[in-house]
Amino acid sequence: MTFIYKNAPLEVEEGTSFLQLAQRFQSEYDAQIILAKVGQKFVELNKTVPGDSTFPHGDQSPKELTFYTTKDRDGHRTYERGATMMFLRAMTHVLGRRIASLRLEYAIGDGLYFSLELKAQPGEENEISEEKLAEVKATMERYARDNEKFFKTKMNLQDAIDLFRHHGMHDKERLLHYRRTSVVNVYRLGNYYDYYYGYMPPSTGYVNIFDMRKVEGGVLLILPHHAHPDMPGNPEIPVQLFSVRRRTDEWCEGIGVPTVAALNDAITRGEGRNIILASEAYQEHNIGEIARQIKEENRRIVMIAGPSSSGKTSFSHRLSIQLANVGLHAHPIACDNYYVERGKTPKDENGEYDFECLEALNIELFNEQMTALLRGEKVDLPTFNFRSGLPEYNGNYLRIGKDEVLVIEGIHGLNDRLSYAIRPEDKFKIYISAITSLNIDEHNRIPTTDNREIRRMVRDARTRGFSAASTISRWQSVRHGEEKHIFPFQEDANVMFNSASLYELAVLKTFAEPLLFAIPTDAPEYPEAKRLLKFLEYFLGLSCEDVPRNSLVREFIGGSIFPVG
Repeated sequence: MTFIYKNAPLEVEEGTSFLQLAQRFQSEYDAQIILAKVGQKFVELNKTVPGDSTFPHGDQSPKELTFYTTKDRDGHRTYERGATMMFLRAMTHVLGRRIASLRLEYAIGDGLYFSLELKAQPGEENEISEEKLAEVKATMERYARDNEKFFKTKMNLQDAIDLFRHHGMHDKERLLHYRRTSVVNVYRLGNYYDYYYGYMPPSTGYVNIFDMRKVEGGVLLILPHHAHPDMPGNPEIPVQLFSVRRRTDEWCEGIGVPTVAALNDAITRGEGRNIILASEAYQEHNIGEIARQIKEENRRIVMIAGPSSSGKTSFSHRLSIQLANVGLHAHPIACDNYYVERGKTPKDENGEYDFECLEALNIELFNEQMTALLRGEKVDLPTFNFRSGLPEYNGNYLRIGKDEVLVIEGIHGLNDRLSYAIRPEDKFKIYISAITSLNIDEHNRIPTTDNREIRRMVRDARTRGFSAASTISRWQSVRHGEEKHIFPFQEDANVMFNSASLYELAVLKTFAEPLLFAIPTDAPEYPEAKRLLKFLEYFLGLSCEDVPRNSLVREFIGGSIFPVG
């Protein structure tokens, strides 16, 4: 069979494994190859090369062969899934029937947080001991040394449901109940079975760098950071982020909807409206608490920052309403109005305008005007004209009194370099992000970035006329900017706000699927579109009719009462 590898023909005998090909070309890469792609289809390394006749509709044209390493996003996620299965098997081996509940909750820092509940036994603690955790780690290390294969089997759907019911994996049993396909891929490692959304490494020897530590309520499995896949990542947990995730998880558990299957169950029972209203009430309560804290601490300037598609604009409006509720009048100010003239905007390494760097803003003017406002002076605020690339002054004058606050929204809001002239005691920093707490099932998490990518896709199509392919093509660049300009400052915030709504992916599904289906199969963005479509298949659709007009979700699907585009 003929492949195209790095723009040159590559002849490969039928029956050759992609693992053999990866080993052949490994020296050309600076990290471990862990996944392959043929044309537009990802392929696990344990697969073998088919003959030309196996391609559908007589398609015998050479396909491009691409390898993915643990430095790549898809490769890193493959490593993560392999590590998850090894960890779960090792925990089951060491603790056995003592496990009452073991769930992968979310990624945090460079690790995966697993909540753990043990059955009470006389004379023993209800949490894992350091000795037992060391035994779990040693067991995982043995798996890695033994280089055991991850086996994938196509199983009849009902047989898979019966298998997971037998093993007590009831979340998976419920999830598969909503699958529309007749077969499902089940993985086996030794005598341990599981189901995963995504691809696996070829064997346990590929997952040989990890660590673990006890944390509140469970265990943190520490994995390599994707930029440094040859060493364990940072074992420290972002304290505020962890706290927000824990609170949201507890709330989801409290209303009985911690997983997609549970959400689907609620929708089939006709409880979708109640889930929407409960989610909105939870967010409104948290926004009200933030407003009261700002009032009690007598802060004059509220700085709001967060990654793309976090709902910052809607949040700032809802916060302004809650501030009025505690006797403060808020004045929203967008940092985007402080862009420098287009011709003075710095350029990135590709020669393109870098609108996300701090130097793209006129921070001197920003500080002059904010400090003048705090002194009680009258200021003419600029409005940036994105068509001309110039700031304009249209008589937008402002003066604030003692019961008035400035609410400033922008990606650099938590960076003190933006507000260098403002006293720390005057500033109140808020980090906002869609910190997804809903999981697919007990062993498959939903990355926060997937939620935000779908949000942005829907909003881009509605407000800017962008295709889903256009959003996908720019997403990694957006993520790079977030890693550089936002995430390093998130723990400096006074508070964190989780803008993810429990129900939103069920609503976004009906908007996103047509956009994703419109991407041609030969487009570079098609594999990502296919992945997101498969992900959305897990959800039953939910009408947007009951989504309140002041909801953050409305910023993306439309119909908001706020001026959000």
